[in-house]
Amino acid sequence: MLNRIRIPLYLFLLVWLASSCNSAKLSTAEAQFRRGEYFAAAATYRKVYNKTSPRKERALRGKIAFRMATCYRMLNSAPRCSGAYQNAIRYHYPDSTAYLYLAKAFQMQGKYKDAVKNYDLYLEKKPDDLLALNGKKGCELAAEWKAKPTRYVVKRANLFNSRRSECSPMFLGNDYDQLYFSSANDKASGNNKSDITGIKNNDIFFAKKDEKGAWMRPEPVEGEVNTELDEGIISFSPDGNTMYLTKARREPNADTSVEIYTSSRSGAKWSAAQKYEITGDTLSVFAHPAVSPDGEYLYFTSDMPGGYGGKDLWRIPLNDKGGVENLGSQINTPGDEVFPYIRNNGDLYFASNGHPGMGGLDMFKARMNEYGVWQIENMGYPINSSYDDFGITFGPGESGFFSSNRNDARGYDHIYSFELPTINVWVTGVVIDRDEEPVPDAIIRIVGKDGSNQKTIARKDGTYKFPLSLGTDYVMMAGCRGFLNAKNEMRTSDEEKNITYSVDFILASITKPVLIENIFYDFDKATLRPESATALNELIKMLEDNPNVTIELGSHTDMKGTDAYNLNLSERRAKSVIDYLIAGGIAADRLTPKGYGESQPKTVSKKLAQKYPMFKEGDVLTEEYILALPEDQQEIANQINRRTEFRVLKINYGLY
Repeated sequence: MLNRIRIPLYLFLLVWLASSCNSAKLSTAEAQFRRGEYFAAAATYRKVYNKTSPRKERALRGKIAFRMATCYRMLNSAPRCSGAYQNAIRYHYPDSTAYLYLAKAFQMQGKYKDAVKNYDLYLEKKPDDLLALNGKKGCELAAEWKAKPTRYVVKRANLFNSRRSECSPMFLGNDYDQLYFSSANDKASGNNKSDITGIKNNDIFFAKKDEKGAWMRPEPVEGEVNTELDEGIISFSPDGNTMYLTKARREPNADTSVEIYTSSRSGAKWSAAQKYEITGDTLSVFAHPAVSPDGEYLYFTSDMPGGYGGKDLWRIPLNDKGGVENLGSQINTPGDEVFPYIRNNGDLYFASNGHPGMGGLDMFKARMNEYGVWQIENMGYPINSSYDDFGITFGPGESGFFSSNRNDARGYDHIYSFELPTINVWVTGVVIDRDEEPVPDAIIRIVGKDGSNQKTIARKDGTYKFPLSLGTDYVMMAGCRGFLNAKNEMRTSDEEKNITYSVDFILASITKPVLIENIFYDFDKATLRPESATALNELIKMLEDNPNVTIELGSHTDMKGTDAYNLNLSERRAKSVIDYLIAGGIAADRLTPKGYGESQPKTVSKKLAQKYPMFKEGDVLTEEYILALPEDQQEIANQINRRTEFRVLKINYGLY
């Protein structure tokens, strides 16, 4: 918005060339500019400019264009600003900053190629200028930020906005049910247009949530704090009973400036504002108060001497023990650092046009590390845009409001909401037995390297679900009475997106033989084929996950061949598996090989019956049963009988 209290802050005095400009209107424009009346001055300069001759008064035309551009720059009207600076350059106005400010105006419009071109032209004359270097860097980074936006969701908060302008929202209290902000809407006190901005002055408004948690329409705050002058950009003491605000001083025949005031609350009403004395300096700007959450410091914006150029961020103790303190060169630049806000965790947020940004004011987050060094981070797109983005306040979690003049042709500011959606990372799965039946009473535990430790019981269908964190290693274990434990490990991705992982557990019974699938031998031999390794390695892992278990490893053959031959073959095959397990690190005294030959034909399970519908659950695949089958089904039955199984012998190995 144009009338956001920060506009009167840009009180840069130009070196006036009045000797060659004697007309009454030009002197009027200069006087308006000196008083900070940029809207009125721009209109007057424009009239004078239109009356000068493009051929005979080129130098004068260039000077007026430069001054008019400066007014538009103060009013944040980037399109008019860029046009006026281009005219100043066309008429060879001898101030190289025209290229710098033209570049900034293009940058605010998102015209990054044009901006870089003019930054380069300026850097040819001032190669070490930090503002130009950071501006050019911001243009280059803007494309990256837009290509890889943050997860913040930004929306225009229409309930709080009017046809004019609103800015600098601030929550009162920790319930986050009252929002204060500055507005020049129809209910604001002043009725006359400001010569500074061309619109009404700001008043302080607030909105409450109703009993259902919905925001109600904003109203002016009660009491005497609002006047016909410009008030806004506020902060509160921790107890919520003192308001710190910015107020524009406007006196006849005096320059316009802004100062910090306080107001006290009595019930629902706020008292008339009283000036808060920071220093005896009456010429500098003091604005944008921000009280630290502990109430110890007042942070603010000022262009007082001792800074790094433009407006800097400062702070002063509220207990009167100590003087003003500049936040230093890591925070402050030759540009403007404005609108400070300190979050409960100590993070500092501010707006700047001096650090690399997308254009205009960008918002930054600063956190001091253990070595006392500020770590500064641009908040990225879509929190920032090529326009002015500033005045942030946080509510619960990663949500809140800020102000921006994006997407407003008049350059007015409006309030936007932001929220960082919760990332939902889950692991789901099912716990089943080897026959693919659910194990409803299974207990699943998951322990993360982040210190988390969760436990749940599987539902009747064997399913479970856990919430997880990003970029974390987890160990999972499932177990149930009558079954061996099963273990899994996993790591969640660092990528910030919703994702659901799937981890199933297959539990082996300790009361009945368990088929080991995909064990293969060379024909008519006991030699294990290479493709058996996967299943055998899984068996090794299961034994490692259940270190107190001993098993019998049983091998079975089909009915082909003599009983003695089949018994010998099965014993040798069982021994081959045992040898593999021992080589894999399993203690030999936990393993017992057993060859059964064809003496224990397979009983058809529910799972086998579903896979082979020609067999019924409970059928026993004896030689007599198989010989009664069609020839193609006989081979399937023989294949089922050729199997390797294990059964649990003890569950107390090594305990006694």
